Amino acid sequence: MRSARQILADARVIAVVGASRDPAKPAHSVPLHMLRHGWHVIPVNPFVDEVFGQRAYRTLADIREPVDLVDIFRPAADAVEIVRQAIAAKIPAVWLQSGIVSAEARRIATEAGLDYVEDRCLMVERAAAGLTRQV
Repeated sequence: MRSARQILADARVIAVVGASRDPAKPAHSVPLHMLRHGWHVIPVNPFVDEVFGQRAYRTLADIREPVDLVDIFRPAADAVEIVRQAIAAKIPAVWLQSGIVSAEARRIATEAGLDYVEDRCLMVERAAAGLTRQV
């Protein structure tokens, strides 16, 4: 299992499940921060067509390019299904944002060989590690 820092360092494309158009929500500000620091961010939200200038997809299965990391901004109860979708899409890592914890999602992810992080913020981890992607 890679560390949170290593997952971020290795990732180039991040799919954000639950990305929000509302600038006041972390589900908007955190992915936007990652986008501004060089990651390719793909919003996944079935209710919008675009978030922070990026085309939004309804589900992970709808994304037609390789994804390195799924960042989850959904309630813990939704995490299990999202992890299953990540496995089906052959995405190697799953990250549950601060405050989101799921023992079942963790079990399913680790049994499938996915790297798994929970209850941590991508933006905080990026800043702490001093990581930036070249645009």
